[in-house]
Amino acid sequence: MPIKNRYAELHSEITEWRHDFHIHPELMYDVHRTAARVAELLREFGCDEVVEGVGKTGVVGVIHGQSIASGKAIGLRADMDALPIHEATGLEYASQTPGKMHACGHDGHTAMLLGAAKYLCETRNFDGKAVMVFQPAEEGGAGGLAMCQDGMMDRFGIQEIYGMHNMPGQPVGQFAIRPGALLASSDEFEIIVTGKGGHAAAPHDAIDTTLVAAQIVVSLQTLVSRNVDPIKRVVLTVGTFETDSVASNVIAHEVRMKGTVRTLDTEYREFAEKRVREIVEGTASAFGATVEIAWSRGYPVTMNTSEHTVFAAEVAKSIAGNVDDNVDPIMPAEDFSYMLEERPGAYIFLGNGDTAMCHHPKYNFDDEAIPFGSSWYSGMIEARMKMNTN
Repeated sequence: MPIKNRYAELHSEITEWRHDFHIHPELMYDVHRTAARVAELLREFGCDEVVEGVGKTGVVGVIHGQSIASGKAIGLRADMDALPIHEATGLEYASQTPGKMHACGHDGHTAMLLGAAKYLCETRNFDGKAVMVFQPAEEGGAGGLAMCQDGMMDRFGIQEIYGMHNMPGQPVGQFAIRPGALLASSDEFEIIVTGKGGHAAAPHDAIDTTLVAAQIVVSLQTLVSRNVDPIKRVVLTVGTFETDSVASNVIAHEVRMKGTVRTLDTEYREFAEKRVREIVEGTASAFGATVEIAWSRGYPVTMNTSEHTVFAAEVAKSIAGNVDDNVDPIMPAEDFSYMLEERPGAYIFLGNGDTAMCHHPKYNFDDEAIPFGSSWYSGMIEARMKMNTN
């Protein structure tokens, strides 16, 4: 099952779809133009069913194989949303919307899955139903959860689901995957430290919130260095630190901080929240300050199921030859995790070459990766729902 010859013929057409999406980036759930174009193309291809508005603005297309006697239904997912970043690529097809760009390759993911949908509508060389899932709001909006909560899995009878993400730094067309945890969970916190403001020349008459907050930032790092098994992975970062005064001769009355905790282990996710609260409250109390802590649960760990990971890797090997089937997990988060909590399946990386990293203003999806990605998507359907040749 090498790269399918049909994708060489379709390459320029799929690339045109990708460039069109790139020119017109949309954020979060406000992907109305993108979703409408996806639905239009799916209908042109001859999908047996096209449903819009799943999980607010998601699109689902269903393709019947030559037979559906197997009763199987397998989902393939791509994300459609862009990022609030001003593009700096200088491309002819660069974003025409200031402050918005496809800086994570979702335009490429969507185009590759559309290419697979067109091919599968033409050939239908499988027994079952292929469910094409086009998701909004991956970038912080939990669009995957919204589609699940809208009943997508049961509504379309999805039994397994698979997804893909491009990976800068890996050679174009090279695949990488692993069983178990592939991407981290992501939780966020906000800490408000309140003390007693005063004059910088009289710290003894104040409770110095800047000092207290600084101690909290340092002490929080002990969660990773002293409370977590060294062979496990947990990341804690305080990303913002803001006092309520900008004067050099004032001791601030209040300090606000925001941060994130990432982990690959569910038990550490629960532990981290408990320990952060203990450290923050204990440190503040020691200095006579008070604190408020707001904890926001984000995306769960992206957890590939073993059997389906092996299958996904085998399909990738048939396309690209050598595949890294035990790649190191990474600490960004991905809301495909919600879909994997509902159904077994796997998420795979596809090399994007020597490009800027995702979320960078000069990032761009490499169009040469398209035949590999489309081949894998359709290959999963044909391999997982083989026609009975007897």
